[in-house]
Amino acid sequence: MKGKNVNIAAIWEKVGMPFVLLLLILFMLVKAPNFGTLSNLFNVARAISINAILAAGMTLVIITAGIDLSVGSTIAVSGCVAVLAARSGMNPLIAVSLGIIVGAIAGLVNGLLIAYCNLAAFIVTLGTMTFLRGLAYTITGGLPIVDNNLSFRAIGNGYIWHIPIPFIIMVVVYLVMWVVLDKTRYGAHVYAVGGNPEAARLAGINVKSVLMSVYLIAGLCAGLAGCIFAARVVSAQPTAGNGYEMDAIAATVLGGTSLAGGKGRISGTVIGSVIFGVLTTGLVLMNVPFFTQQLIKGVVIIIAVLIDGMKQNSFSFSFLRRRAASIDA
Repeated sequence: MKGKNVNIAAIWEKVGMPFVLLLLILFMLVKAPNFGTLSNLFNVARAISINAILAAGMTLVIITAGIDLSVGSTIAVSGCVAVLAARSGMNPLIAVSLGIIVGAIAGLVNGLLIAYCNLAAFIVTLGTMTFLRGLAYTITGGLPIVDNNLSFRAIGNGYIWHIPIPFIIMVVVYLVMWVVLDKTRYGAHVYAVGGNPEAARLAGINVKSVLMSVYLIAGLCAGLAGCIFAARVVSAQPTAGNGYEMDAIAATVLGGTSLAGGKGRISGTVIGSVIFGVLTTGLVLMNVPFFTQQLIKGVVIIIAVLIDGMKQNSFSFSFLRRRAASIDA
């Protein structure tokens, strides 16, 4: 009588990260002063929002087996454009829209180069990351531009019914992404392209269009995150978003999206983002030095990639075992 095979990877995918998040919260409640206070919970919600919005766009990119290293720099440029537009007297809604449009243009350029010029996503987005960072320094003269009366500061510091507005925006973004990925034909096409682009092409899916669109969406999310960041610090910061692309990638992979493509859930990305937010806020409350925080985050990123690799190896082993059993039969 054969025993039942236990798929550890499948079990981990369902309960692993929520369990890790629970342990992390319990640890911070014990070790981090004032972590469980209402004011700090609002701070965690606000801190999570920017990286979570970035990670939402990154999820679509990684599902297609791509990568976008430029989103951190896009935050800087979008925020700077929005602040400068607001300071020139533009309506705050128009200023924020301009910032988001700049992010969309950056994403569109990435998508066109990757999808239609068949260039490697890593190299393209590495190049645009450097270009956009230089652009942020150029338009600000290399210095922060502070505006304590910033007209759209509410989207970074305001509240609705005592709930931080950035958190509300994040929730709306994730609801839209959930509908797009799980309830639309376009979402099915994204998964198909990530799983097997050649099979997707033979099935009639416009692979190039899908690839271009996911980078466009990632740029839109980065542009929105940039405007929220600028509103939060009431200034145009050319250094804004530095390193945020790594946090977004790690949150996405921690949430179960595979770097190999074709697999992932937006709900998992939420959990990965919360893990990063809780970790960052808790370390600050524990007065952990900044450089030590970077060490810890680096370890978390490595663990995220390791978990993804282990899941892929487990899937490959299970597939080979089933294939061998079918041949023997």
